[in-house]
Amino acid sequence: MPKDVYLQPDAPDPVLDSDLVLSLAGRHVSGLQSITAIDESGGEARVYVVDDSIIVKTQRPHRLRPRTSLAKETVFLDALKDQGIAVPRVLGYGREGFIEYIVMTRIPGVAVIHASIPPQARQQMLFQLGRTLARIHAVPQAPFLESGLFPTEMAHDTFRDHVAEVLLEGARRIYDFGIHWPIAGLTPDDLVRRATDALPRTPLRTAIHSNPGPTHTFVDPVTGEFQGLIDFGDAFVTHPAWDLRRWTPREREALLAGYEADRTVEAAFLQTFPIIGLAVDLVQLASDKAAIRQAAEADLTETMASL
Repeated sequence: MPKDVYLQPDAPDPVLDSDLVLSLAGRHVSGLQSITAIDESGGEARVYVVDDSIIVKTQRPHRLRPRTSLAKETVFLDALKDQGIAVPRVLGYGREGFIEYIVMTRIPGVAVIHASIPPQARQQMLFQLGRTLARIHAVPQAPFLESGLFPTEMAHDTFRDHVAEVLLEGARRIYDFGIHWPIAGLTPDDLVRRATDALPRTPLRTAIHSNPGPTHTFVDPVTGEFQGLIDFGDAFVTHPAWDLRRWTPREREALLAGYEADRTVEAAFLQTFPIIGLAVDLVQLASDKAAIRQAAEADLTETMASL
């Protein structure tokens, strides 16, 4: 997959004048009054909140990279419109000089990373997120493939190499940082080989969000109820199980339950899902939180026993 190479790292990155932002948004929405917030936490883009309800998202010039694209995000969100899926609705896309922008509706609530959610509510939120991801993965794929904007991982060997690369990166962390290894008689390199060899051959590919984790999943800050998913700029076409990897082992179980709630999931998906989870487990063995380390160790042991 494309690496994070920034194409113009020295380009100026000014905060846009409020009148200019309102002018861009006004091409697509009438009656707007003022900028109510500016958010730069996303890194690649800057977000201007207008009247607390409209988002103007602009590409930050010095953070332009092949993997992220506002045009690609627009195509993805347009493909999801009228599907009843909790994602932003695009109101307009365009360019003005060096400025590339999207105007869209604002998902209410806050990112999970900024919320304190009781355990039961968190499991329900994850269930709804899994259900949402299943619906996203089920939309017709022609718009993504025809746009030419989505990096595409179609061949089995290419997908296998991608999984192996991620697993190897995790294994190197184990060796380089001297992290406790929980599986006797099996080295991290052995795990990588066995996990990669266990991947089923399958043509299953779909456009995925790529990072539907705690920073892009929005919830009600009081109840923890799932509100929606944002930021589709890193999307690419690959095996859909990649979209369920951003959470702990127990959380991935709730995601999978939601993912399976409304449809029969292919056997190849269920075979691939735990193998991709192993890559996350390898990273989480280095966590400074004991609960996360212990969950990763348990998941590694259980998954490898079943391969």
